Amino acid sequence: MALPVFMKRIRQDRRGVSATEFGLIAPTFIMMLLGVFDMGYNVYASAILDGAVQKAGRDSALETGANAVGTLDAKVKENLGPLGTGAVFSYERRNYRDFAKVGLPEDFEDKNSNSVRDAGECFTDENANGTWDADLGKDGVGGARDVVLYTVRMNYQRKFPLYNLIGMSSQATIASATVLRNQPYADQASETTQVICT
Repeated sequence: MALPVFMKRIRQDRRGVSATEFGLIAPTFIMMLLGVFDMGYNVYASAILDGAVQKAGRDSALETGANAVGTLDAKVKENLGPLGTGAVFSYERRNYRDFAKVGLPEDFEDKNSNSVRDAGECFTDENANGTWDADLGKDGVGGARDVVLYTVRMNYQRKFPLYNLIGMSSQATIASATVLRNQPYADQASETTQVICT
């Protein structure tokens, strides 16, 4: 067979093209697929965590909730089932007098108008700890009629190896929070505030 005829036959032969094209596309396709699986796992775990936190928050707003904090926290992890296996959970409860104060700093007199509390500027010590705080809430579930911000963070090992391929951390953290008012099982404790100028 002459060389020109052989070259013509090679140019017209389409066998093996699909395998070559798949070899070029497969790495990108697999990375996208792993990314979708990782994102799907994260979204699903977040949805389950949200539901568990809402339930635990409602239960802790009852009069008996203050005595069952450890049990309620354990139920959050239990509700995640296999998703929570090997995960590290952290729980935080901060209480406020009303909804309008959740997450706010303690008021202070900004003498130099720099929006930062500097030494010597007077502040209202709403949580009675003697120092100015960027969050005026108190730790714990509070008392009757108090508003509680309940936050749970779940740190877990990623389930899909995508992070190795693109330089991401193998650890991921999801968080969920709810704000609820404790039941009115008694009168709300009186508010004691003090202005401190140090």
